[in-house]
Amino acid sequence: GVDLGARSVKLVQLSGDHRQLIEAVRWDLPAADPSNKSGLPVDAIADALKQARRHRKFRGRDAVLCLGRNELFLQNIRVPKSADADLPRLIHQEAAGRVPFSVAETEIRFLEAAEVRHGDATLREVIICACHRPVLQELLGAIEKADMNPVAVDIESNALVRSYRRQYRRDHDQLKRSMLVHIGHSGTAVVITEGDHTLFVKYVELGGKDFDEAVARQLDMSLSDAAALRRNNGDRRSDQQDPEVAQSIADATRPVIEKLIDELSLCVRYHSVTFRGKPLMRMVLGGGEA
Repeated sequence: GVDLGARSVKLVQLSGDHRQLIEAVRWDLPAADPSNKSGLPVDAIADALKQARRHRKFRGRDAVLCLGRNELFLQNIRVPKSADADLPRLIHQEAAGRVPFSVAETEIRFLEAAEVRHGDATLREVIICACHRPVLQELLGAIEKADMNPVAVDIESNALVRSYRRQYRRDHDQLKRSMLVHIGHSGTAVVITEGDHTLFVKYVELGGKDFDEAVARQLDMSLSDAAALRRNNGDRRSDQQDPEVAQSIADATRPVIEKLIDELSLCVRYHSVTFRGKPLMRMVLGGGEA
């Protein structure tokens, strides 16, 4: 499994029955040029993937690529209830006016959320997942340049749901609704599920970089020093943390945390209004910045 993040690549391999971890590694990417809006070049990503695999126990070359917030356009839409055969056509028609690039150059998939009431009508709530094909081809090219064979492409929300389903796998867990909050460096993925069925996906433009920038402003230090200070403080056990440093970080990051909480509250409100019948029973916090 290959995850290309904002500042690192992550690789993981499981045994065929998913019961044993064979190998896992995280490898930092070189710092991106802020003036380059297209992100890191393919060669840099391929080199990081090669470095990450070197002297590790990975077996074979087949790889599954995961797409995240930087590659995906996501949107909830509602379409009339109809025969299943008509659903892809309805969704592509609806997507044509919504995706920010040419539909002819776009890979479009969808997740069926649930049936919802809209006035007197019952509609289908569907999550559009779209990726601009040149972006996808570039990422697949990076995988191939790293001497790996891409065999499938997944999306981040599906991977998160499957991962947490392994943790909450009892029968009564499958009936509960959960909100998965996955905080990364450049953004946060919010996924609402009922068991292994996805109801809602949203990316919030707040992540670790916003916490680092807040600490840098508050304590008048460089961004790299602020990131190191926040991470080193967080890596220590609470009884080994410097209380003054911990308080300074807490004061600096509180406005960002409150803004993130406001965004999560909007997601909860959307769920309660749209998907009635069952309440949210738990929130699971994860990701590199958790």
